[in-house]
Amino acid sequence: MSRAGRTVHSRRRRKRVLKAAKGFFGGRRKLFTVAKHAVDKGQQYAFRDRRARKREFRRLWIVRINAAARQHDLSYSRFIAGLKAAGVDLDRSVLADLAVNDPPAFAELASVAKEHLGSTAAA
Repeated sequence: MSRAGRTVHSRRRRKRVLKAAKGFFGGRRKLFTVAKHAVDKGQQYAFRDRRARKREFRRLWIVRINAAARQHDLSYSRFIAGLKAAGVDLDRSVLADLAVNDPPAFAELASVAKEHLGSTAAA
């Protein structure tokens, strides 16, 4: 009985791994076993960091909103609470963008938040 060759499959697998290792340094690019480990680790980092990036951006947006809100004598939490009381539904990325690129619009939002904070505190 003839032996089944695996040449096509194994070559395709190795080519796929070495192509993914393109740009790596030294043996991590050229040697299959080393490249396989490097690619596996790189994919683990990519999976983890796709989630971490979302957290980092949210932190950045909060810092920017807080800095802009404090220029209008509000803390971040009071500003967000005022917007919620006013029924303003803008997410943090939009608020941070307004804080950086459109300060007059952010000032208007801050005044709206202040008005609704005053009405909830008196009630």
